[in-house]
Parts: sequence; structure tokens; C-alpha cells
Amino acid sequence: MRLWTHVNSVHSPLKIQSRVLFLTIFAAGIGGTFQFGYNLSIINAPTLYIQEFTNETWQVRTGEPLPDRLILLVWSIIVSLYPLGGLLGALLAGHLAVTLGRKRSLLVNDLCTVAAAVLFGFSRRAGSFEMIMLGRLLVGVSAGVSMNVQPMYLGESAPKELRGAVAMTSAVFTALGIMMGQVVGLRELLGGPQAWPLLLASCVVPGLLQLGSLPLLPESPRYLLIDRGDTKACLAALRRLRGSEDVEEELVELREERAACGAGGPRRPWHLLGDPALRRQVVSLVVLGSAMELCGNDSVYAYASAVFRAAGMPEHRISYALVGTGACELLASLVSSAVVERVGRRVLLMAGYCLMTCWGSVFTAALCLQDSYPWMPYLAMSCVFGFILSFGIGPAGVTGILATELFDQTARPAAYAVYGVLLWTMLFLLGLGFPFLMEGLSHFIYVPFLAVCVCGAVYTGLFLPETKGKSFLEITQELHRLNFPRDPRWRGPEVLQFTEL
Repeated sequence: MRLWTHVNSVHSPLKIQSRVLFLTIFAAGIGGTFQFGYNLSIINAPTLYIQEFTNETWQVRTGEPLPDRLILLVWSIIVSLYPLGGLLGALLAGHLAVTLGRKRSLLVNDLCTVAAAVLFGFSRRAGSFEMIMLGRLLVGVSAGVSMNVQPMYLGESAPKELRGAVAMTSAVFTALGIMMGQVVGLRELLGGPQAWPLLLASCVVPGLLQLGSLPLLPESPRYLLIDRGDTKACLAALRRLRGSEDVEEELVELREERAACGAGGPRRPWHLLGDPALRRQVVSLVVLGSAMELCGNDSVYAYASAVFRAAGMPEHRISYALVGTGACELLASLVSSAVVERVGRRVLLMAGYCLMTCWGSVFTAALCLQDSYPWMPYLAMSCVFGFILSFGIGPAGVTGILATELFDQTARPAAYAVYGVLLWTMLFLLGLGFPFLMEGLSHFIYVPFLAVCVCGAVYTGLFLPETKGKSFLEITQELHRLNFPRDPRWRGPEVLQFTEL
């Protein structure tokens, strides 16, 4: 009886911690990066229907049909307003995270989603394709804010033993959003010619779920103590998240981290660029953030339909195969999140980029030889799934938590602003330039992306320190040592696992 009581006393806090932490992950993710992936994928299904609606609306207004080139221009604007909104959201995210807090920023951000859903839902009744444009801009702003604030919020709320796994759930929710958008966009559900306003407006559902659940959960303990100086609220949040009254050791670590941050207040993005103490962090964020966007994964999604069609897949089944690509990235993200605290960040990043290099090389060869051998299109189709799986294993999740782990509390919001601006700018430029790359390079379209994958793997192996199992203060101290190797005042922990060039 005593043994059973002891076992219960040991495991009960773990269950409470797991429950509260799980609810926090779900509430932050469903209205956060899930929205990014969802709104990125649902726009593909109603492409023709929105173009027809644009032409009909213009004809009702003017009595004349809209020329094809102008229809294409309007559609291009609708698509490009999403990354433009994401860029605006990334610029706002750092300021919101500091002034409102991590949790309140996500809640205020849901107002953009609700407003966009109203615009989408009534656009056809109002006869206004401009409402679709404004809605896409608003969901872009929402995605830009959530892509920055959610991993920051989760990374600061998790214990150091689970920080990587918890923060990487942002990538899991992105992949889940992509797959759910593909599923809901099927013709049998909301992908038909009459249901497309409902399809676009369905983004309100995850937003309402977050509005109903996130207020019941704690704010980031680090934000409460370091940014606001509220020890009482920080202690209450820690106890809820850990499921235990004994959080003094972690509270001491937070106070040490607060002392190390000083009283300078939050930094601005331009402060990061001129600070020699942040040199390695900024370079790593820019190089690996650019590598993630330019590695070719988005282009694989764009190329997938043509590959499936070349393999002889019936046209009505291609949409189901595309759901399979989204499921592959979701599966890989789940596996990556589960093993990141065992194998480390560097191993996952290097493995992902190396596997992507291999799959991309085989894919290029298969494209070149698809007219010579009848089985080559099937090999190319296998490479699509292999490439997406490899992306989900490493770059998709690990890159997103670099700003959380490499920067201290005062620089973290600014770092996410830099990362967000970089991400959305790359996404916009890649969307503009990819059609020209396809036309100019033909079957060798993935050669530039392969070079990016190689560079990403090499940089990770040579310059990125391992942060697995380290507190934020230990990471900050170690990065100070790497930035100032000859500083005689340095007294810190042992060197983390990395290879110097």
C-alpha cells in the first residue's frame, strides 16, 4: 500500500505537467502555425472558381468580360498578398510579444482570422473579389505573427529537458495544417464550385478554438519574470506548467537569467546586427533560415502534380496523392519532435539536408531520363515523398527554434522579427522566381536547391553549437565564449558539441 502511494505521488505531478503542457501546446498550435499551413494549402483547390468569380463580378460591374491576362493578374495579387501580410505580421510580432505578452499576442492575432473569415464568407454575396484580397492579407498577417510568437511562447514555457520537442510542435502543426487544408479542399468536401467561400472562411474554426482555450492556460514564465518582473505570477505559471509546488530550482535559474540579461530592456532588430556578442547567432539564423526556404521543399509541392501526372496517375486521383505528401511531412515532423531531445538539433539538421541532397540528385536524374525508361516517372514520384520526408525530419522543425535557443530573453523577439522578415521575403521571391527557373533550367530545376542543401549541412556541421539539454543561461554563456574566444574574463561551462572550421 505504501509503495502504491509512493508511485502515485511520483507520477501524479508528471501527469499534471503532461496534461497542462499538452493543452498549452494544442491551444497555441491550433490557432498558430496550423493557420499558416492551412491557409497556405486551401487556396489551391478553388483557383479556377475564384478566377471565374472575378470575371463574372467584373462583367456585372462593367458589362464586359475581364481579359485573361488581367484575370491572371488579379489572381496573382490574391496569392501574393498572403506572404505580404506575413511580412507585415513578422514586423509586428516582436513588438506585440513584448508589450502584450506571448499569450495575449496570439489571442489578439485571432481577430485578424475572424475578420478574414467574415470577408471570405460574404465575398460572393457582396460580389466583391476585393474582399478576398483583403482577407488574404489579413490571414497573412495572422500567420506572420503566429509563426514568430508560438515557438517563442512554447520554448519559454517548456522545461529545458523538453524544450526542443515542445518548440518543434510548431512544425508539426504547420504540417497538420497543410494536410488538413488539402483534405478539406477535396471536391467531395469544400472544394466544389459552390462551397469555395466556406472553404476560405473555414479558417475561423481553429481561431475560435484558440480563443476559447488559450485564456485558460498560463503565460510564459520567462516573460512574466524577466520582462515584467512579476515573481508571483511567474511562480504560479511555473507550478501550473510543472504540476508541482517545488519549482524553486527553476525559479533560481530564471532569476540568474534575468540578472544576466541586465536592465537594458528589449532590443530592436537593428541592434542585433551591430552587436559582436550576437554575431554567430545572427549569422546562423540568417544562413539556416535562408537555407530552409531555398532548399526546394515548396517547389517540390509545386512540381508534385506534374510528376504524378507523368507517372500515369488519373487526374481525379492526383488531389488524393497530394494529401499523401502533406501526410508525409506531418509524419516526419512527429518523428523529429519525438527524437530531437535524444539525438540533438545538429544531427537532425545535417541528416535532413544530406537526405534532401540525395533525393534531389536522384530526382534530377529521373526527370532527365523519364522519356528513356518507362519506370523513371515512378522513381521521380518516390523522390517527391522522400524529399518531403527528409525536409520534415530536420529543417522544417529545427530551424524554427533557433531564434528561441540562440538568443536571450531581451533579444529573442527581435531575432524572431528578423527571422520572420527573412522567411516571408524568401517565400515571396521564390514564388515570383520559380516559374522562370522552371522555364530556364527545365529538368535541372533542382540543381540550385541541391547546392543550398549542401551549404546548409556544411554550415550546421561546422558552426552551429548543440543546445540539447542546456538552459538558456548556459547557451548564452557558451555563445559568448564562441564569439569572444580570447576573453580572459570567461568562466563558463564546458564547450558544447560543435566543430570549428
